[in-house]
Formats: sequence, structure tokens, C-alpha cells
Amino acid sequence: MAWSASQYVKFEDERTRPARDLLAQVPLASARSIVDLGCGPGNSTELLAERYPDAEIVGVDAAPDMLAAARQRLPELRFLEVDVADWAPPEPVDLLFANALFQWIPDHLTVLTRLMDSLRPGGVLAVQMPDNLGEPTHMLMEEVAHAGPWASAFANRGTRRQLLPSPMTYFDELGPKSAKLEVWHTIYNHPLADAAAIVEWVKGTGLRRYLEVVEPDLREAFLEAYSERVAALYPPLADGRVLLRFPRLFLIAVKA
Repeated sequence: MAWSASQYVKFEDERTRPARDLLAQVPLASARSIVDLGCGPGNSTELLAERYPDAEIVGVDAAPDMLAAARQRLPELRFLEVDVADWAPPEPVDLLFANALFQWIPDHLTVLTRLMDSLRPGGVLAVQMPDNLGEPTHMLMEEVAHAGPWASAFANRGTRRQLLPSPMTYFDELGPKSAKLEVWHTIYNHPLADAAAIVEWVKGTGLRRYLEVVEPDLREAFLEAYSERVAALYPPLADGRVLLRFPRLFLIAVKA
């Protein structure tokens, strides 16, 4: 199942908030060149353009549908289809910005360490990643995957993405190339309309990897089983809404 920009932006305000929080900590008064790594539909790229109106900004992503949405949103900017896992900007840049990308890239610490070499001295690598594999939303994906008529499709298959390394590991790997390095967690609590809204949220990200494994004629049943479990573990607030707890890891590295 390909990435869908329309599914992703159903919760654009909530998804963009971490990008705003990450950008607020970037210690650059000005920038000449910026790359938005995993730009998605351009919501993070738009923030960068607003803060650094004089910079040359390029958005890169591997998903054609996301890039099409980004180009429609910001036609004056340049967007490229690339796989960040083995890509680097052709010339050193001032800011590499990545909102919710590197959790999808295996051994992403190696990639981040390599990308530090693509920064000018004093340049910044700014990264935000969901750190939510221990949350019910994602634990239930695994539970449902191995408990239904689709279970055989998941046997010996690594559908679950990798756990993020510890903050200590980021310091050990990126510290030698950094004049300053900060790593922190923020836990967001998003009030959503109901449990069905939580399912819609993860359909745009983590649940995609499970749905693409399930045979098309079983996907509705898979979603129903998953939705029932989500509703049981996310009880309503006093006003009827539900609260989605969402931990995220942030990283700011200033190149030495």
C-alpha cells in the first residue's frame, strides 16, 4: 500500500506540531540552504520556508503521492524523489531537517552519522521520530497480526519497525562530529473524536505496513479486529473524546 498524502493530512495539525517544536530549537538565525528530509506533503517544508524565506529549500521524499501533494502546496520550491537511506545533498548545506522519517530507515544512526558530513561547519541536523512502539496502538497491531486468519502471512516476517536506540547511543555516535548535541523526548496527548479516529491516524502511518501484508479480502476483518481492541484500550474522556498518548524523540546536532 503506497503512502497516501490525503490519509496523512487528516491529522495535519497534530502531525505538524512536532515539526514546529523541532524547528523552534534549531539554533540558526539564518540559513542559505536547507533540505527537508522526508518532506511528506510539504507541511514541514512550509514551516521551513516561513522561518527562512531567503534560503534555498529542497524537499526530498520516496513517496510519489507525497511529493505530488508537496509540489501542489509549494509550487515555488523544488522537490525530489530520493531514498534518503543512500542519498546525500550534492553540496554542503546549513540545515538537514527530518520530521518523522528516520524511524522507517533501518540502521538510521549510520545514515545520520553520514549525513553529518553533508553539513557546513556550524550546520544543524534536526530530527524528530515517533518513539511509540510500546503504546497500545502499536502493540495491538502485532497482537492482531498473529491472531487471525491472516496470521500465516506474518510468520517469519519483520513487519514491526525497529525500536529506536537509547539517547546514550545517539550521543556516542553523533557526539564526535558535533559541537553541540541535544536529545530529548516529548509526550504529546492528542484528544481525538473517538477510537475510530485513532485507527484513521495509524492507517496513515504504522498500520500501513500490516495492511499491505493482509490479503485484500481480509483487510476489512483485520481492521475490525484491530478497531475493537483499540476501543477497549482507549476509553472515552468525560466529553466523549479519547486521548492518544504519543511519545516522540527529538535530536539537534550542530556540526563541529
